[in-house]
Amino acid sequence: MKILITGGAGFIGSHVVRRFVNKYPGYQIVNLDALTYAGNLQNLADIAQKPSYTFVKGNILDRAFISDLFKTYQFDGLIHLAAETHVDRSIKDSTAFLQTNVQGTINLLDAAGNTWRKAKGKLFLQISTDEVFGSLGEIGRFTENSPYRPNSPYAASKAAADHFVRSYGATYGLPYIISNCSNNFGPNQFPEKLIPLFINNIVNREALPLYGDGNFTRDWLYVEDHAAAIDLLFHKGSRGQTYCIGGENEWKNLDLARQLCHLSDRKLKREPGSAEKLITFVKDRPGHDKRYAIDPTKIKEELGWKTEIGFEQGLERTLDWYLENRQWLESVTSGDYQKYYLSMYGKKGTNQNQIG
Repeated sequence: MKILITGGAGFIGSHVVRRFVNKYPGYQIVNLDALTYAGNLQNLADIAQKPSYTFVKGNILDRAFISDLFKTYQFDGLIHLAAETHVDRSIKDSTAFLQTNVQGTINLLDAAGNTWRKAKGKLFLQISTDEVFGSLGEIGRFTENSPYRPNSPYAASKAAADHFVRSYGATYGLPYIISNCSNNFGPNQFPEKLIPLFINNIVNREALPLYGDGNFTRDWLYVEDHAAAIDLLFHKGSRGQTYCIGGENEWKNLDLARQLCHLSDRKLKREPGSAEKLITFVKDRPGHDKRYAIDPTKIKEELGWKTEIGFEQGLERTLDWYLENRQWLESVTSGDYQKYYLSMYGKKGTNQNQIG
């Protein structure tokens, strides 16, 4: 079986690539990544020489390139993870999100449709987000039947991509599955997102900026549990269906920050409470969704998926990885990253935006 995984050098993508390469040595796994700021081949150094793994550098916006890639490899399936994902960046400039998340997805759909015409057993697996559903109140959880109500340009671009995938299924008979997941965390995540950003800033004794009162709530899912869900969907999921994937671990941002601070003080052998003093409340961002929560009943009951890593255990694993891999952290937070950080957030230590 030949499988294309887009965005495989990124955070979630690298964990999916590693799982498939290690678990299915008889498959041919092709990792397509443009290696933009969040893509890093260091994430896959441990499997780079495996015979079943191939890396291809390329951009999903290049229609001719994508078409040729499908013709060359004759893929049996596609797991689509390549995307612009950072909400704050989408608020400043939505153009890249429109291009990559919408046009890039259409390019892949066209290439798959042209190659897979009348073929059986193929699958376009679209990896999406719970943010397409908008914001929840104090109660309730998102399900596969929740209406799409995106409130940020990022969420709107992912919603549009989901709609195009579904439309290609209805119009052209393209075999697809869409998954909508909650916030992921774990090793190798680029430090623009909340948990790795806060770890990096705690290590460097810099401000931990939280929007508003810090009471925005997210449902957290350990990345390896998400990779396991993607594995199940690819092999056993029902074509033409949507599946919600959630950790059932709701945390307010402030409570999460405090938990991470206490854990970091202990790991770094610092005075208790020293990291928590770095927490800084900043002006809220536009269109900020109050609460996300996923109901994963469908994937649990139909496919037998369940989370294996509890939040506290996953958070400690994540912190340990970043502390043990400071060279990786330093490499992605130097050079071009410094220019990117400053262009987005101003002087370090006095950020006016939360990242994550």
